[in-house]
Order: sequence, then structure tokens, then C-alpha cells
Amino acid sequence: MGFGQVDRRALREQLVRTRIAGDVATPREVNLEHLRRMVGKDPHYQFGLTLKDWTFDEALDMMARLCGVSPDARFLRGLDTIDPDLTLDALDVMGARIGEAARRRETVLLATGHPGTLMNVYRAVEDRLRAAGCAVLTPAAGWSYEADEHYGPRRREIRYNSGVAAVVRPDGAPAHTHDPHPMRAMLRELDNGSWPDLVIADHGWAGAAGDAGIDVVGFADCNDPALFAGQADGKMVVTVPLDDGIRPEDYEPLIGYLLARAGLSE
Repeated sequence: MGFGQVDRRALREQLVRTRIAGDVATPREVNLEHLRRMVGKDPHYQFGLTLKDWTFDEALDMMARLCGVSPDARFLRGLDTIDPDLTLDALDVMGARIGEAARRRETVLLATGHPGTLMNVYRAVEDRLRAAGCAVLTPAAGWSYEADEHYGPRRREIRYNSGVAAVVRPDGAPAHTHDPHPMRAMLRELDNGSWPDLVIADHGWAGAAGDAGIDVVGFADCNDPALFAGQADGKMVVTVPLDDGIRPEDYEPLIGYLLARAGLSE
């Protein structure tokens, strides 16, 4: 799978044009509601992280600083923003950490709660890390549970696309999930002595790994504040802000940029 290299200026333009960043399609009222739930320690909005006590104002300021949402607490309705320069800065940090993993031939684990849109990003990174000599872990394949989430069938199972974990529904269809329980099951199977050096993930997959003290680089939308709070709390190496629900092909320039920053371009 080949991805052309894209310079920063060209990628910035493409991120804004496709609304991966810039003026995104996420309602401000949803962002504020999720922020309130995170501050209130609703487990569905903690993503498996044990976070410090945040006030709403502190959390909104943090999201403006790390993600680029509007810092104006009086802005209650409309569409919110993700700062494309913050996306690019975070991709630089993510790429550097992935490149370090490749040079050191570290053990890695990849997982996504957005298999329908982000799988190609993870698969591209997995392929390059394997080629560099990294071991890609695939623990707890087939582990199943009753999900405590707000949407879809409750029964879920861990399944791998090559070396990228996701959860599927009883009919085998990939499922969107925020749940930290699958990552916790994976870490239990590995036990502390064989945990990965690096986790590349999103949603609860990333939060549970970060809470366990593992190096994590991840992606998060502006309505998923927990991973940004985790970065601010020192539990995430970096969280890349982006709209995680865009067409898979629109992420291809981002993949090329990330691989180049990691020194893993073809």
C-alpha cells in the first residue's frame, strides 16, 4: 500500500477542504455536553482514564489549547472547530514517536474504535512497523463481552484486521466503540511483563492503555475530550485532533504525512 508524501502546507489545505480539521461538522452543543459529562466523571466519557478533577472552565480551556475548539463559553450552538495547525503539530509528535519505535524495533499494539473510517491509517502504520522489525501484538483475539454503550447490539468480540484490533457485532460487522474493556482484556492476557512499548489507538483502547502507564499516541475528535485531558494529565504522549468520521480515502494524505514524519515512507 503506497502513500505519497505530502508537505505540511498541502496537507493543511486538504484537512480543511475535507473538514477533517478546520470548520468541522461536529455540533458545539454536543462538544459541550460531552465535556460536562467528562468533568462529571461519567465513565462513558472517561475512555478508561483516571483523570484529575477538572472544572468545566479548565476543561474548555484545555480543549481550546490542544484541539482548537472555540474557547468562548458563551458560544453554545452551531458547528465547532479543530485547529488544523494543532492537528499537524500533533501528527509531528506522533510520527516522531512511531519513528522511534521503528528504529528501536519496539513491541507495538494497534487498535481502533473507528474501524469504518480509520482502519487504513492503522494498517498503513502497522505494515511499516512490521517491515522495520517491530513485533505487533494481537492478544485476546475472540474475547467477547456485553458492552455497556449507548448504541448498537450489546454483544461484542475482539477481532483483528491483520494486526489492528477492533470489536465486531454478532454478525461480524465492525463496531464503533468507546469502551475501554477490550484493551483491559488484552493487557490482562499479556500481563505486565510483556506489555507493548507503544500503543497506537483511539477511544477507550487508547485511554485504558494510557491509564496503565504505557506510551500511547492516539487520535480523537473534538467531541471526545477525555484523551486530550489524558494528554494534559501526562497519560498520553500525544492526542491528534481530527474529525474521525470522514470518508476513509480522505485520510490518505494524512497517512503519507505521518509515515514521512516517522521516517517510514517508501
